[in-house]
Amino acid sequence: MQTLRWSGEKTYYEKGTAEEMLNLESETLIFHEGHDFDDGHEDEDMPMDENHPMWRSERISLTSVGIDIGSSTSHLIFSRLVLRRQGLALSSRFVVVQREILYESPILLTPYLDRTTIDTKKLDEFIHEAYHQAGLTPKDIDTGAVIVTGEAAKKKNAEAIAALFSAQAGKFVCATAGHNLEAILAAYGSGAVAMSVNEGGNYTVMSVDVGGGTSKIAIVQRGAVIDTSALEVGARLVALDANGKIDRIEDAGAKIAEAAGVPLSLGGSLKEDQKENMATVLCDCLFEVLERGRLSSLTQSLMLTPEVGFKERIDAVMFSGGVSEYIYGFEERNLGDLGNHLGRRVRARAQKLAGKVALKTADVRIRATVIGASQYTVQVSGNTIYLSHADLLPLRNLQVVTPQIQQKEPLTAAEVRGAVERALQRFDIHDGDRAAALAIHWELGPSYPLIRTLAEGVAEAMKEHVGKGQPLVLVFDADIAKLVGNIIERELLPGSGIISIDGIDLKDFDFIDIGEELPDAKAVPVVIKSLIFRHTEWGRGHVHTH
Repeated sequence: MQTLRWSGEKTYYEKGTAEEMLNLESETLIFHEGHDFDDGHEDEDMPMDENHPMWRSERISLTSVGIDIGSSTSHLIFSRLVLRRQGLALSSRFVVVQREILYESPILLTPYLDRTTIDTKKLDEFIHEAYHQAGLTPKDIDTGAVIVTGEAAKKKNAEAIAALFSAQAGKFVCATAGHNLEAILAAYGSGAVAMSVNEGGNYTVMSVDVGGGTSKIAIVQRGAVIDTSALEVGARLVALDANGKIDRIEDAGAKIAEAAGVPLSLGGSLKEDQKENMATVLCDCLFEVLERGRLSSLTQSLMLTPEVGFKERIDAVMFSGGVSEYIYGFEERNLGDLGNHLGRRVRARAQKLAGKVALKTADVRIRATVIGASQYTVQVSGNTIYLSHADLLPLRNLQVVTPQIQQKEPLTAAEVRGAVERALQRFDIHDGDRAAALAIHWELGPSYPLIRTLAEGVAEAMKEHVGKGQPLVLVFDADIAKLVGNIIERELLPGSGIISIDGIDLKDFDFIDIGEELPDAKAVPVVIKSLIFRHTEWGRGHVHTH
């Protein structure tokens, strides 16, 4: 990867690894003066020769890979990313200004050893072949993202999949996406978020990602996902082998079959009219949720999250996911499931809504996910850190969560707690099941009463998280990290592991590594890894409601 290394008042780039960056003990002092740029826009006067000193001082070029492993399908995307430093400060964020797709693998039907266990040997072979076809090796990859969803995200599978990338652990973000996060990723990946920005005003897009096992719905407005929902409607709830015999029946598939009056049994077969009947029931359940009316008992039993809470006008609906290839007529093959039948039914229902809600074609359908990850490093002065125990570091691959705390007075601890809990729910982080970093925006100044209220609300929201042995990691954009860390450690959650730092700007879809404190510099290196989509990451850090 390309790392930005700096200390004191100077900076330079060099090739290295995140592991090396996290274990640095000293830094060289070199200085290049920066320029202030707007996010996502190239400076026309800036030479694009990568050997030009000005280019090298302000830009990073990365080769990245996005690997999506789901219950039904898996695929890889290789890309070249150019990042540019934004702002004069040496700790300024780098933003992606160029994205180039280098190679997209074929779509693999995720292989299974049994009903719930993924065949990681076949998956590994597929990944190696994709590298070969791309003309790349793992050594050529600077950074990447592995998104694991659905059945693949269950503990046994997730651990086996993570082992496939253990040799590149420092380079890769491995993100386990629950239903809400899947909905958000699909909305960004499909182009729904970008559309809501391009159309302007309160133009509202309903993003519907229909996959093999689930359908995820996201409501998008002004470049932000404002609501999400998910239910068990998908094309591979029943799967057939090459001979047309049923070899997988999901629990939801059995429910749908019963409602459709279709008998199912492993080794049995499905007639065309039976597939049509099941597709009709699936489509009806999906549109009950999309139309946001009263749900039948069957649809209620299929819900994986609360139903869509947004009840206002929808201007456009956009489909992504594997079934969207059938919905838009890009795919007609029989892949041993209900995809063709379900796609036709959904298209017909969606076209009936055309008078009220426009049916838009997604920019990206089955590949509506991240194309990779960007990565860069900043170094944070020890003056802006509160660290309760030195042995808490290093920490790696912490998912960033951005609570939307209203910047107003008076502020209550309950309001802070609610904002943190909603942010954790948005990213499917429950009951302290995995570590996270709270990135908190603060405009209210150094007033002790307000900061005390902030600390109380954070401590209340994260009490169970800390109780499960997870560290409490706080990242502020204002100079309050030491004060908040002291209050929580000494008064609110004594004995907890607390890392509180400031001076870093983080967004949704970021992950961070925090290295050990450098004894001479009294600073810590922080590696920031960001999930990257085909479109500009509009609306990152915006509010999300449920």
